[in-house]
Amino acid sequence: MLFDLRGRGRRRTIQVIYAGLALVLGGGLVLFGVGTGGGGGGLLNAFNPSGGSSAAKAYVSQQTKNAVKQTNLDPKSAEAWANLVQARYTDASQGFDESTNTYTAAGKADLALAGKAWEKYVQLDSHPDSTTARLAAEAYQDIGDYAHEAQAWQYVANANPKVASYWFDLAVAAYEAKESDLGGVAGAKALSLTPKAQRATLTQDLTEAKAQSTTTASTTTTTAP
Repeated sequence: MLFDLRGRGRRRTIQVIYAGLALVLGGGLVLFGVGTGGGGGGLLNAFNPSGGSSAAKAYVSQQTKNAVKQTNLDPKSAEAWANLVQARYTDASQGFDESTNTYTAAGKADLALAGKAWEKYVQLDSHPDSTTARLAAEAYQDIGDYAHEAQAWQYVANANPKVASYWFDLAVAAYEAKESDLGGVAGAKALSLTPKAQRATLTQDLTEAKAQSTTTASTTTTTAP
């Protein structure tokens, strides 16, 4: 089914696939070492038998150092902050535990830093790159900052207004952030872009997301001192 995303784990899996494809397409020159000189450079070579996984970690850390350096040299450069978002997000992947499908504490710390970089980025660019926005949304999702996640998904959905899944992600994040009006608008948009055969499933997913957020809010109110 097109929107079999009731569990956050399944929604996360689909997002990771698309984020990975976007990074590969957007960073192909870096990944394959084209144009770096000397031959054999690039991120993918860090995974070869001679380099090992430790080489990949060192490369990612250096990328972050380079990005941080650029933001320090030119703190008003939107591009520099966008690069830092991507570097921090990539760092976080080193702290992803595949056995539990969750991030370690170190991974979540990197995701939080990606979020901080995103906040600086959008202060400097009112029309942020949608791929970077998607990474920020996913980072916020994994640390449970749903209000900021919803804001990031708004940039993604508005930049790709014909993509139903982005409006769906926005709706779910909005409901989790207790922004029911935004969730309703985004959900309706997702439905309008979804083939009729898939709308029943999507409607059920949206209903469950809204109900879950209402239940959570009710529990929080009841248990509050």
